[in-house]
Amino acid sequence: MSSQDSQEMESAADRALKSGVDLYHHRRFEEAIGLLQQALMDYQHEHSPEGLGRAHSALGLVYYALGNYRDSITEAHQGLDAARRAGDRRTERQALGTLGNAYRHMGNHELAITYKLESLNISRAIDDQRGEVAALNNLGMAYKAIGDCDRAIAFYEQALALVRPLHDLRVESQVLRNLGNAHHSNANYCKTLDYYEQLLVVTRQMDDMRTQGQVLKNLASVCYAAGQLPKATDYHRQRLVLVRSLCDRRSEEQTLENLGVIYDALGEYDKAIYYYEQRLEVVRSLPDWELERQTLKCLENLCHAIGDYARMSRYTHEAITLDSQGAVA
Repeated sequence: MSSQDSQEMESAADRALKSGVDLYHHRRFEEAIGLLQQALMDYQHEHSPEGLGRAHSALGLVYYALGNYRDSITEAHQGLDAARRAGDRRTERQALGTLGNAYRHMGNHELAITYKLESLNISRAIDDQRGEVAALNNLGMAYKAIGDCDRAIAFYEQALALVRPLHDLRVESQVLRNLGNAHHSNANYCKTLDYYEQLLVVTRQMDDMRTQGQVLKNLASVCYAAGQLPKATDYHRQRLVLVRSLCDRRSEEQTLENLGVIYDALGEYDKAIYYYEQRLEVVRSLPDWELERQTLKCLENLCHAIGDYARMSRYTHEAITLDSQGAVA
């Protein structure tokens, strides 16, 4: 093959690789596979270990994103071998990272940790801070999966210290969530609240309203578990405003129920009724007969607790009517 032919072949392979990676980032995975396999064939004709490493490693990422962990591992191993032959440490780090993630998802946590530690060492050797953050965060997930939350927290804390100067809010939010979850597993509610509250600030900076809603729900749940019921109601009320702005009726129904439950536990029955009546309106709009029946029962009990027997009788009658409609259906 002439030098010119070789350059043209490399150019075609590089273009296919770049296009395949772009498609991967846009989650067009099947199209990405086709282009990356074409790049792979071109690099094979060129006997280019660097190109082969990059193409195999990229295919490993695509298969991982598809949940096809066996093929992801196969491609990542081939990418790792080629990258090592080429002395391409960045691709070597990427392939090791993919192997660690794929083995973690397959439940082989020992191998996952081994590959993630190798990825971490290379990231530090080549001063790849983003790669280092990813390795630390994934090591935390691997250790949490085997129940070693203390070691998981140590890795997450290192990742958090590194990611903040990078101003990558998306990754920072992932690490903060993982820290909150790990402390929650340790029943350390004070630390859990601290990290979830930091996460709430970050999601607001990102203007990610759906994630904000989930974080507010988590904060309320932790406060409830810690016996901080007034604080739990505050987070639920914030979430209620948010989910209503998103027209998320299911989340609205859940939040109204949670508020009703807490005020019932606090003995503030009028407030509990206030939120359950709103919940009743929402479940009827869905419609959801089972939730409607459940809500009517709660309202019956609450009205009985405050001695409002006329309203209790009304809800009892509505429940009977609902049951008869269900029997006919």
